[in-house]
Amino acid sequence: MFSLVGLPGCGKSTVGRLLARRLDLEFADSDALIEQQIGCSIRAFFEREGEEPFRDIEQTLIDELTQRHEGVLSTGGGAVLRAANRQNLHQRSHVLYLRSTPEDLYRRLRHDTQRPLLQVADPLTRLRELFDTRDPLYRETAHFVVETGRPAVGALVNMVVTQLELAGLVPPG
Repeated sequence: MFSLVGLPGCGKSTVGRLLARRLDLEFADSDALIEQQIGCSIRAFFEREGEEPFRDIEQTLIDELTQRHEGVLSTGGGAVLRAANRQNLHQRSHVLYLRSTPEDLYRRLRHDTQRPLLQVADPLTRLRELFDTRDPLYRETAHFVVETGRPAVGALVNMVVTQLELAGLVPPG
């Protein structure tokens, strides 16, 4: 199993979906699965219930997925905030941290209205705060760090596959 972690907007879902297709594996997106489970958007759930109840649901789902899912898992940006998630991801899967700078993310997300943690007066400052808090947690969780920069998605998937091939986790070619 391969899991992707990183800040909101770094490409976990997009890269994960393409990586799964390339490796002929199933793809799961924890945020999408949570939205199916709760019957509304994560943003609406955050506004109504708050972050802690969301993190409880997320932790249960990640625990279940890391025990039974055999494919590629895209996690929510804040999944690493809970030690249990970091441990389950690290011990039960090969974790790739898609590392993006706050500035690159801001360029990508400045018009996004769906990410609850970015609906603030100064999203760039918020991204910098998230990066400062979460980068060490992503690194603790990850087996591989992939600097996303600004390559095309296909090039980013190729970089990930190359890392996995070099580590002997997938066959070359």
